[in-house]
Amino acid sequence: MSGFLRSFGLANMVTSKSQGLAKLVVPLAGFLEEINGYRKLGLRYDDLIAEESPVVQKAINRLPPKEYYDRVFRIRRAHQLSLMHQLLPKEEYLKPEDDIRYLTPYILEAEAEAKEREYFDSATVVIKK
Repeated sequence: MSGFLRSFGLANMVTSKSQGLAKLVVPLAGFLEEINGYRKLGLRYDDLIAEESPVVQKAINRLPPKEYYDRVFRIRRAHQLSLMHQLLPKEEYLKPEDDIRYLTPYILEAEAEAKEREYFDSATVVIKK
């Protein structure tokens, strides 16, 4: 299943609703991922997530050290390639099966914690007399 569909939560919806629709949408999603070009710079999909959000920053801080280092390396290499107006050699392109969502689970966890914190912070205490 295409990473594009997985990232928007459409994978289960498309495959469970109609196989005919899946036959149309899955190749289109793969095509959109291919023309996006981030894999030609060696980036993963989660490397494209903006870091401005406090939830995303918290998720990045929770990454294992090796995964954090790999993320920084991929982003810096992509910036360098962009400055030089070059792409990686074709054999170094990121393969679709290697484009895993490594940051998304941490983001979902941090979002759930933020919602829970907001819920409990807005709770009111009623004192019965």
